[in-house]
Amino acid sequence: MVTTRFAPSPTGRLHVGNIRTALHNWMLARKHGGRFLLRIDDTDPDRSKEEYVDAIRADLSWLGIEAEGEERQSERMDRYNAAFDALREAGRVYPCYETAQELDLRRKILLGRGLPPIYDRAALTLSESERAAKEAEGIKPHWRFKLDHDETIEWDDGVRGHQKFDPATLSDPVIRRADGSWLYMLPSAVDDVDMGVTHVLRGEDHVSNTAVQIQMFTALHAAAGGAQQKTPEFAHEALLVGREGKLSKRLGSLGCDAFREKGIEPEALVALLARLGTSLPVEPIADRNTLIESFDLSTFGRAPAKFDDAELERINTAIVHQLSFDEVRERLPAGMDEAGWHAVQPNLSTIGEASEWWRLVTGPIDRLDFSAEDRAYLSEAARLLEWSEDPWRSLTTALKEATGRKGKPLFLPLRQALTGMDHGPDMGELLPLIGEAEVRARLEHAAHH
Repeated sequence: MVTTRFAPSPTGRLHVGNIRTALHNWMLARKHGGRFLLRIDDTDPDRSKEEYVDAIRADLSWLGIEAEGEERQSERMDRYNAAFDALREAGRVYPCYETAQELDLRRKILLGRGLPPIYDRAALTLSESERAAKEAEGIKPHWRFKLDHDETIEWDDGVRGHQKFDPATLSDPVIRRADGSWLYMLPSAVDDVDMGVTHVLRGEDHVSNTAVQIQMFTALHAAAGGAQQKTPEFAHEALLVGREGKLSKRLGSLGCDAFREKGIEPEALVALLARLGTSLPVEPIADRNTLIESFDLSTFGRAPAKFDDAELERINTAIVHQLSFDEVRERLPAGMDEAGWHAVQPNLSTIGEASEWWRLVTGPIDRLDFSAEDRAYLSEAARLLEWSEDPWRSLTTALKEATGRKGKPLFLPLRQALTGMDHGPDMGELLPLIGEAEVRARLEHAAHH
């Protein structure tokens, strides 16, 4: 069964890049009738906060991204310790005693010589007595995973095609700090094995991590002594950039709260992010199933995916124009019925704007100044007003015959007198909502003031 996962660290709120990753993993699982898992990567107790765990769940729920299961890394420490011990026994992890300053200096020296800044494996040359001496000085080791330099790393990436790495060009990654806390690499690989993850879809900034983790999967299977489990399939999608083409800090802080405050519908955000960076057109598709059916990694491009607020707003407006009264009923101003929604809907770019337009029905409206000629015209309108199934058509037809006006001079003073605006919803739909007495009162007020 296709199994994907989204694995955020609860050290902050989800931003638009995280949301896109979560959405694509959810869609990949749904497309194949598989499972989508939420994994909270909370191995760092100092930076992980429960309020962020709650916020991550709430944001995914708002977006309609439902997980079939949830795991917490903080509850799986025994598994990581067991995997670590097995890898240590197999000679695949080793202790290192360099300080951060020493490592930084070595990197600078290598870069100064025009060489790649790769860890030189100096810790492997230490004798038992040298290690004992370091620990007697109170220096606790951090631990690295030992890459197999004889094993070329290759995989067929779902987005980037065939990938090949020479492990000798990579540093042995630090997997555990001196205080015993974990870095991302090993717990993630252990979890993917234990949870039966079949597809890892993430940003292209993880490509070198994948190269390292592929060897970790092999080493974990070997250390466990079990049957060789299939390594997950990997796909690395291009990162999001702003409209100006740069990776922006703004995108890193743009999350669900910001979108909600602007009146963006979750369907609009999903419709945009589902296809951003693919060869498929970004369209205001509110039906998730349509988006899922068309989801295909082969359509993903290598170029950075441009996130554009204007495009999101355009899609949002189109989505709002598709929503039925039943879908929005709870979010409309008091008293607005289906006819009211139908009248104002074409003028909305967000549902929050409905209350502004509804004011045209309930009042008070802005009072405008009219010329003597227009006041006489509006007085005639009040006199000719007869209520019918279509009062606007009856009124404008009678006025056209009585005054000879047509086009803008016929319609605009009426709209201004009845709504206080030059533009807005269809007057034929508004008049029955305003009601005969109020329509007459507004016309007479405009005619005499």
